[in-house]
Amino acid sequence: MNFFDTHAHFSRLGGEYSLESQISRAEEMGVTRIVAVGGSCELNKAAVDAATAYPGMIRVALGFDRDEAEALGKPSDLCDALDRLRLAVSQLPKRGVQVAAIGEIGLDYFYSAETAEQQVALFRAQLELANELRLPVVIHSRDADVDTLEALKDHAQTWSGDPERIGVLHCFTRDAAFAADLVDLGYHISFSGIVTFLNADPLREVARTIPADRLLIETDSPYLAPAPMRGKRNEPGFVSHVATRLAAVRDTDVAELTEQTFENASRLFGW
Repeated sequence: MNFFDTHAHFSRLGGEYSLESQISRAEEMGVTRIVAVGGSCELNKAAVDAATAYPGMIRVALGFDRDEAEALGKPSDLCDALDRLRLAVSQLPKRGVQVAAIGEIGLDYFYSAETAEQQVALFRAQLELANELRLPVVIHSRDADVDTLEALKDHAQTWSGDPERIGVLHCFTRDAAFAADLVDLGYHISFSGIVTFLNADPLREVARTIPADRLLIETDSPYLAPAPMRGKRNEPGFVSHVATRLAAVRDTDVAELTEQTFENASRLFGW
């Protein structure tokens, strides 16, 4: 089986969690493709460094997430940030690094409701950039369903790229109605190790409803290690546990689910 981890972070590596160690273990578990995801200057650089070291296995998603909204609140600062992303998308392929998406971007009102206005402005600006560059988006949303869906509806209406490649809501944790709205707009739904947690029965019910051609798997490493690896630092090799649990939830063979999610991710990220 070939696993595709569609969302991993690679900052602050070292020791047994060095990039080389994590990739070696991932290869042993059958992981052959990874999207290294940014969200800040540090995370963007770490993603690029990982893809530079493993260009055949790793591609990058670059962007500025909700935590950067306050710092990029001034129009001039936001313009500078968007210009840096444009430059990276145009220049990195010359270094052998392929940019697969803009991300992660989005809204989080659970931790940072006080910056909601700035978050929305940053989110929408990067959606416009993704449309300009015809790159899919990797979206974060927590306790912000209404504003997230409104922005993504607008993005879907103006999207000029391949309709199969508009984007993904990563680490999905919301209800079936929200998932259905996203699928109707053309977005993919990605499940992380949360779907394996003991208290995640409602999420597993949602996972049963996602059309097979819109389903993705991820680790969101180094966070959210799946069962039976709870208590450990997460890493890309653990995506196999997400696939195994999702296959059981959806009453399908794990090899079939792995092949389907690999195909879905490859199509979405143009790989």
